[in-house]
Amino acid sequence: MSNEPAPRPHLFSQIDVANTAYAPAPQPAVFGGAGEITGLLRELVSAQDRQNELLEELVNQLAAAQRQRATEIGQWKQANPGLARNCRIAAEALSKVQTEYLSNLTEEISENFESLRDGEFMLNEFVDRFGPRLAHLNGLLQVLSQLSGPPNSAGASNSP
Repeated sequence: MSNEPAPRPHLFSQIDVANTAYAPAPQPAVFGGAGEITGLLRELVSAQDRQNELLEELVNQLAAAQRQRATEIGQWKQANPGLARNCRIAAEALSKVQTEYLSNLTEEISENFESLRDGEFMLNEFVDRFGPRLAHLNGLLQVLSQLSGPPNSAGASNSP
């Protein structure tokens, strides 16, 4: 037995350094060439243009529906000026009620923060107690505000 190591393959091969022009070897195209890449880019631009057209159409549809609704509400206000004025007065009064309700709600939260944070039962009770009323109050205010006429310039003689 000899202690000589077995011959190993060379890790590095010889590099031929010559003073010739460098011509990179053609690499296989992933997409099949520059023409295919150009075609794909054109398809992307075309799809983007179509998407932009669809978005414009959607915006126009939504704007038309909004204009129609505004026209109908305006016509209703003109046909019912007294009721529109009463809706404005009611909306202003209900807004004050909502402000007071929100004040009570925030006070309740600050007083019971720990129990609301730690106890799921307490949080559910709180939501059940305040949530539906707040949601309905907001809905009523929204309807009254939309149906209300312009503020009365005569002043506070009509306010509650």
